[in-house]
Amino acid sequence: MQEAVFLKKSGVLLINLGTPKSAAPKDVRQFLSHFLSDPRVIDMPRAFWWLILHGMILPFRPKHSAKMYAQIWDPELGGSPLLYYTQQVTKKLQAGLLGYDVRFAMSYSQPNIAQVLQDFNDQGIEDLTIVPMYPQFSTTTVGSVYDAVAQFYLKKAHIPHLHIITDFYQDARYIQVLANTIQQALDAHPQADELLFSYHGIPQRYVAEKKDPYFEQCHITTEMTMERLDHAIAYEMTFQSKFGPGAWLTPATQETVVKLAQNGAKELLVVTPSFTADCLETLYEIDTENRHYFLDAGGSEFHFIAPLNDNDEFVDFLAQLVRENSAAQG
Repeated sequence: MQEAVFLKKSGVLLINLGTPKSAAPKDVRQFLSHFLSDPRVIDMPRAFWWLILHGMILPFRPKHSAKMYAQIWDPELGGSPLLYYTQQVTKKLQAGLLGYDVRFAMSYSQPNIAQVLQDFNDQGIEDLTIVPMYPQFSTTTVGSVYDAVAQFYLKKAHIPHLHIITDFYQDARYIQVLANTIQQALDAHPQADELLFSYHGIPQRYVAEKKDPYFEQCHITTEMTMERLDHAIAYEMTFQSKFGPGAWLTPATQETVVKLAQNGAKELLVVTPSFTADCLETLYEIDTENRHYFLDAGGSEFHFIAPLNDNDEFVDFLAQLVRENSAAQG
């Protein structure tokens, strides 16, 4: 009698931050409420923060933020660039990973993590590789993903073999793909005065007190990338997207672009290596706001280097990463 052969069911879950359903204030409010309620993002006494969030932020900020989202909402992409590129990467990765079921989820919008994990559970997935779409680890991003995954499986009777990729900030293949995109910009603008690496910021105390490795990992990404560029250019590493009154990582991107222009820099290249897909922080904060800051301070040309988005080389790298971490290849 021939022995039955059972094929292991393998899944891949890409996780990104999330996006409002639309640029309407009510949808932006819902997104911000979910995002800013995460204690990993805002680590303050809950009762105190609840009063601030619901008394000072949510009544006013959504309307202001909605105006910014409206400027990056792209009808050709179906609205949210972040959602579009996350969907595209998922489709391309599925095409390159035969035998896997590849899906995506968002930490603070739909489809949410618990919903997609339940889909995998219902499907009988036995081996699951989870890829947070953040090259550098931070408690505010990857830490939050861990929380959501752990919460889902807390009392489940069946738990698949889980493989969570915590970071890929110094993976030589990722660094090379990032360097290739920067090199293309350098070749197109050989007279650029400076290359700015702008990373999303986090509060300084997360690094000093919680020992969050994010700051160090950003430095390593920057230095490894510069080693691969065939171009001698001055460079700096800065941090953007400060929120609230506390001290955040410095130097600040906004202050740096102004300083560079005032000190005579005329042509500036800016790349955002902590973002793998275009979003409000790249398209509006960098390519709109900081562009104006630089030009208004005396600069002449501002060149934004887009994130990897659905870059084919980036998708190929993710496929390799999944195969290496998945038990399906063991």
